[in-house]
Amino acid sequence: MTTRWLTPEEQRAWRAYIAAAHLLEDALDRQLQQDAGMPHLYYSILANLSEVPERRLRMTDLAERTKITRSRLTYAVTRLEKDGLIRRENCKWDKRSSFAALTDEGMAVLERTAPGHVETVRHFLFDRLNEEQVGQLEEIFTAVARTLEEDEARVASDDVPWRRRSSSPCSSAE
Repeated sequence: MTTRWLTPEEQRAWRAYIAAAHLLEDALDRQLQQDAGMPHLYYSILANLSEVPERRLRMTDLAERTKITRSRLTYAVTRLEKDGLIRRENCKWDKRSSFAALTDEGMAVLERTAPGHVETVRHFLFDRLNEEQVGQLEEIFTAVARTLEEDEARVASDDVPWRRRSSSPCSSAE
């Protein structure tokens, strides 16, 4: 198979994307460390929990939503639990499964931190774009995400860490 090397234009676009993604993630981490003493990943965990009924998810579902390994999620949840922001709950029907639930204190931290987080996203991303560019950005990343999700669906579950499922009868709705 012949390698399809990037054109000079594609190479510039790729490198611009990589630089922007790393710099934006760093800016978000700095803001969240300053405002809440936590990295962006921890904020994302709290935000995901805040968006679901009863503010609780099965750990495997939370790993899939945040696209991180279960071991990394376990480490993060342990820290957030120690800080009183998340409570871990056992599954009544399967001792191997557990849930992460956002506490009232965790919700308060999220509500207190969200305005600064949104302002950081707005300042470093959306304030730099016009309305047409925002639409293009959405279109571009929707197409990229769709392709990646389709590819992920074809890959064996064991090859995608956040898709690994136990045979647990517990679900997030329980």
